Amino acid sequence: MADPQELSAQFLTREESIKVDAALLTSQDKFVTRLALYALKSLKQIAQETGAPIENITPQQLSAWIEKDETFKQEIENDATFEDFFTRLVISSLNPLKQVSQAANLPIEDLTVEQVIAWFEKQAKLK
Repeated sequence: MADPQELSAQFLTREESIKVDAALLTSQDKFVTRLALYALKSLKQIAQETGAPIENITPQQLSAWIEKDETFKQEIENDATFEDFFTRLVISSLNPLKQVSQAANLPIEDLTVEQVIAWFEKQAKLK
């Protein structure tokens, strides 16, 4: 499987990566933030394709989306456990995204990169 930084470089735009790198977060928190941002993008795509609200997307819907996405084809061919692993990562990112959504008083679909990063920075300060 690819290195986490390589994956985040593939899944986030350069600008998004720069914003996360500039955040006052530990390396671990930056990784979790990147994961949440990528999950948000993925969940928005799935919601758009299925018409389901992000909060209602099931692991099965996510798994089906991963299977048909060409971006993941090589990862799935190289590692039989990748689909399940990635599905669990994205689904677990729903928890902090729901918290960001509540804190911003916005639906998950309307969250911005800046709002997600700011929430993670705030949580890091509370640690």
